[in-house]
Amino acid sequence: MVSHETSLTLTGLLKKAAVSFPDKRALSFAGKFEISHSRLQELIDYSASVLRSAGVSPGDVVALTFPNSIELVIMFLAVIRARGVAAPLNAAYTQEEFEFYLSDSKSKLLLTDSIGNPKAQAAASKLGITLVTVSLPDPTSPVHISVPSLNGDLNHDLVKDFSNDPSDVALFLHTSGTTSRPKGVPLTQHNLAASVQNIMSVYRFTDSDSTVAVLPLFHVHGLLAGLLSPLSAGGSVTLPSQGRFSASTFWADMRATNATWYTAVPTLHQILLDRHATKPEQDGLPKLRFIRSCSASLAPAILERLESAFNAPVLEAYAMTEASHLMCSNPLPQDGPHKPGSVGKPVGQELAILDDKGVPQPAGVAGEVCIRGPNVTKGYMNNPEANETAFLFEWFHTGDIGYLDEDGYLHLVGRIKELINRGGEKISPIEVDAVLLGHPDIAQAVAFGVPDPKYGEEINCAVIPRDGTDLTEDKVTAYCKKNLASFKVPKRIFITDSLPKTATGKIQRRIVAQHFVERN
Repeated sequence: MVSHETSLTLTGLLKKAAVSFPDKRALSFAGKFEISHSRLQELIDYSASVLRSAGVSPGDVVALTFPNSIELVIMFLAVIRARGVAAPLNAAYTQEEFEFYLSDSKSKLLLTDSIGNPKAQAAASKLGITLVTVSLPDPTSPVHISVPSLNGDLNHDLVKDFSNDPSDVALFLHTSGTTSRPKGVPLTQHNLAASVQNIMSVYRFTDSDSTVAVLPLFHVHGLLAGLLSPLSAGGSVTLPSQGRFSASTFWADMRATNATWYTAVPTLHQILLDRHATKPEQDGLPKLRFIRSCSASLAPAILERLESAFNAPVLEAYAMTEASHLMCSNPLPQDGPHKPGSVGKPVGQELAILDDKGVPQPAGVAGEVCIRGPNVTKGYMNNPEANETAFLFEWFHTGDIGYLDEDGYLHLVGRIKELINRGGEKISPIEVDAVLLGHPDIAQAVAFGVPDPKYGEEINCAVIPRDGTDLTEDKVTAYCKKNLASFKVPKRIFITDSLPKTATGKIQRRIVAQHFVERN
């Protein structure tokens, strides 16, 4: 049983795992070396002491830009242990993007691996931010942290003298900024601990669980669900050799570490499905407790194919940065049915469907999805305008439209700003996606709205055909006419071999619309 004090901080949860499962594997790096839970804690405390000795004070923001590496995991947790604020950044950003995120977060240090990142370093230099390089040659050596002298001699035992507070801001992320300037989201130790416990609870994580981290750790999905939750349960996480997802090595990595589950975005699930269809695993598949899908809508047809191909229940979930990731999830089979097309039930927080006057809506009636709970941020950083809108009626407003069914499962209709208004008829692009993905010759699909002089908005879509098929626009249109009301049938269909995606593999409709409509 987790003590009340331990349960209030992420660092407390990880320390408890280190005490309870000291010799069990915590991290492995593509089969090259392993780190136990107790050793991971030693490396975190040592590195946190170095950071404190080097001048990191409570509340200081420390930016990190690494591939998915053991150094990233250790230093991310060391920053938090040192009572700093960790701000992980995508290593693929341009210099201009690095300048924005470093300045907006008011970062004091920038951490990179020993290879470095020229664009990040140039941005840090321009902003006068100190660069720190980090390497871990092998699991028995201390982390080598190259810190320009800031505050005298290093005291490697410094963190033994203080504890972490639940109210400490520990993580600083930005929203994706699909329609506006990205908003800064501060998350506290307590926010993170609450979310991790929600995730551990709904998926029944134990020290016997193992996974491969296929998602980037600069994103809340990969960080909270793919890394911190299994580690806090005493389980293990394998980091892929390339520092990123590779379909060609994924199942080998899963088999090598006796993986019991994995989490990914729908795009990666589809990549694994397509590869499996053309190159089935010769050495078989591991026996999985479940497969998790989150960060974008998973069409029921794709869920069915995943379950059939990989012989495991597929649990769709619903999450966002402002909620420290998890909000809803379909349950494990022993805890109830998982419903294709639904993102499941609320986990560890209150959820309501509100109309524009703040009145809760009954089952089956759509409105804005709103939440509140210990995992939810207290507000955006230095953005009173956004906070006023986001926290109306004492609820956090997600910007998503959805409804609860009679069993309390949430069904999403779409983002408020993505609903397509065709002459007064409101069209959910998620519904159109699901129909398109039911076509046997379509591998990926996304529907989106475009300006139209007659109807205000019209619906278009882009589809990727399955390999070896002869898909035409006429075939797609005929299929849609059979399965959709006439006003929902896409007026124009783009057949393509790729779709623009974000760094985390998500498809953003606005960007897809710009890509195809402006180009044509």
